[in-house]
Amino acid sequence: QVQLVESGGGLVQAGGSLRLSCAASRSIFFFSVSTMTWYRQAPGKQRELVASITSDSSTNYADSVKGRFTISRDNAKKTVDLKMNSVKPEDTAVYYCNLLRGTTQYWGQGTQVTVSS
Repeated sequence: QVQLVESGGGLVQAGGSLRLSCAASRSIFFFSVSTMTWYRQAPGKQRELVASITSDSSTNYADSVKGRFTISRDNAKKTVDLKMNSVKPEDTAVYYCNLLRGTTQYWGQGTQVTVSS
């Protein structure tokens, strides 16, 4: 099993910044070979991919966050961060951390991000 614990969510004003962090419970090796992804789910909407980073640190972003959000990973600490800049009210959602190893994936419990206008 893998436990993923998100932190850093909260209330922020539009135009502000927030950093989310996700810590994994497994070994450094297990984490380092996994793809890490941030998803989000707004009320009444489907969960959507926000940003992902592979084991070789290749990144992918949703068009809606390109140029504003940055995903990064620290394999030694077994963490993946999402730096959110220039946030908008439409970024309001529960943000989930996801670890993918082969065909098996694990989810965190989610952290709420609310952007006020």
